[in-house]
Amino acid sequence: MCGIVGYVGSRPALPIILDGLERLEYRGYDSAGVAVLGDGRMMVHKQAGRLADLKNSLCEGSTGCVGLGHTRWATHGRPSDANAHPHLDCSGQVLVVHNGIIENHAELRAWLERHHHRFRSETDTEVIPHLIEHYWEGDLEGAVRKAVRRLEGSFALVVASTREPDKLVVVRQESPLILGLGEDEFFVASDIPAILHRTRRTIVLENGEMAVIDDRGPRVTDWEGAPVDKPIIEVSWDPVTAERGGYPHFMLKEIHEQPDAVRETLRGRIAPAGGVNLAELQPLEELLRSCRRVYMTACGTACHAAMVGKMMLESWVRIPVEVDLASEFRYRDLLLEPEDLVVVVSQSGETADTLAALREAQHRGSQVVAVTNVLGSSVAREADAVIYTRAGPEIAVASTKAYMTQLVVLALLALHMAQLRGTMTPDRIARRCAELESVPDRLKLVLQHEPMLERLGGRLRDEEHVFFIGRGADYRAALEGQLKLKEISYIHAEAYAAGELKHGTLALITEGVPVVALATQRQLLPKIASNIAVARARGGWILAVGLRGATEIQQLADEYVPLPELSPLLMPMLAAVPLQLLAYYAARARGCDIDKPRNLAKSVTVEG
Repeated sequence: MCGIVGYVGSRPALPIILDGLERLEYRGYDSAGVAVLGDGRMMVHKQAGRLADLKNSLCEGSTGCVGLGHTRWATHGRPSDANAHPHLDCSGQVLVVHNGIIENHAELRAWLERHHHRFRSETDTEVIPHLIEHYWEGDLEGAVRKAVRRLEGSFALVVASTREPDKLVVVRQESPLILGLGEDEFFVASDIPAILHRTRRTIVLENGEMAVIDDRGPRVTDWEGAPVDKPIIEVSWDPVTAERGGYPHFMLKEIHEQPDAVRETLRGRIAPAGGVNLAELQPLEELLRSCRRVYMTACGTACHAAMVGKMMLESWVRIPVEVDLASEFRYRDLLLEPEDLVVVVSQSGETADTLAALREAQHRGSQVVAVTNVLGSSVAREADAVIYTRAGPEIAVASTKAYMTQLVVLALLALHMAQLRGTMTPDRIARRCAELESVPDRLKLVLQHEPMLERLGGRLRDEEHVFFIGRGADYRAALEGQLKLKEISYIHAEAYAAGELKHGTLALITEGVPVVALATQRQLLPKIASNIAVARARGGWILAVGLRGATEIQQLADEYVPLPELSPLLMPMLAAVPLQLLAYYAARARGCDIDKPRNLAKSVTVEG
């Protein structure tokens, strides 16, 4: 989730590229870089930090009319000047900017080093200019074609060379890339907002396509060189809406990004035979095999993910797990031993309470695995090992895709430990891995219920109280559902283990009070049906989110959202989406500031 901008035309490229990058900075902001070709020379400038830092340090401009730029959301290598894009080959004549992940970068780097290529960065991207250099036979386009055939993973590339300074070569595989057609000038971008104020005429590249752009415009082909006839699409969005991909709010955009985010989280981490590959945990492999207990700690949404992770670890690894709110972790008499594993979960990697819990665990001699989205964050730097969720930038304060990818990473962690410890058979692990790989497509099916959830969210507009109930993993999913509703709609919401209703909370269920019941755990359907019946008998209005074909639950509910079925401990991934949409549309019906709810911030860097 980085930002790419390229330009070929008759005007100076640098101000156009910088302007486009500003409009994409929400996609990546730990480093930035630009390159401009023309006037018989090349100017490259890149550095860590925000785009404003780069602009302030540019001591001279360039009148060159071909250029490319990048704002980075780090995935391989910490934020630094050396790791910023563009990346160059040994000769300094080939430049590349890249979005995505090259899964076989380590293998390619080793091969290139054997062929005497010298690397300057820690990134996966740098293998690309060196491959192009290796295959150069006097033609940039031909060298790029040969290079991309060696790449595995996801990539959107823009390539330039001082040997052919009048053109750009662009390639797409999985990561988005668009071309913009102006009057005698042409643009490349990873997202429409970068170019919408300059042209509305666009070409969208598809997987396996590339384009050569010079002063005559783009020529699109497949990777074999066969021409591809591409339609020109006229974009009708206004520039503000375009920043959000056409969505009215970042939160809704990020809800819809979850299938792709999950796919990115899984990329390269499931072996073809069905095992889990978490190479980042290799330094702690012996502890993962031998630890007697796991402690998990996090705050807010991340803690709800940890609660589901606890169930996965206990069920699949057969190991006792405790989950603590990070704000409480240090303030009880912990029975924490050096042979225990501690897992901390934080979207930003800067959550003060979580960071303090991490330090307390290490002070007591324990080793810590961090689950976070932000490379180079404090949690990532200080943990003994880190698994990145790869969710990309999340702009809305209310977390959606970060939570979803935390669930996926915790499932991978549990399966990885089960694999190391032999607590699941290879066949069973392979089945769970196959289910994880099916999650993106199943999330898309769930998103088809959006019109229904828009209507139901409107139904909650004037409500003061909403109760969420569930059993097993559904109770943990209900906790996240109630948090989403109250943090953005300001409706008071509470989640309960459904069996606890009769121990006090049932006194609050009166005529018309909304009760959101989760019913995705097949082995618990008779139990949750009984709980729903009790709430309904007191006049509660029942919205059930459950398994497709669960007729008993459907008959008890006033409204029913059916979900495709996965293994019970993976169902919270699918259940999250209707609860997110319900909260979003309730907040919209109430006229709330959805992306920036009152009194809340995206990253909580002070202790609670």
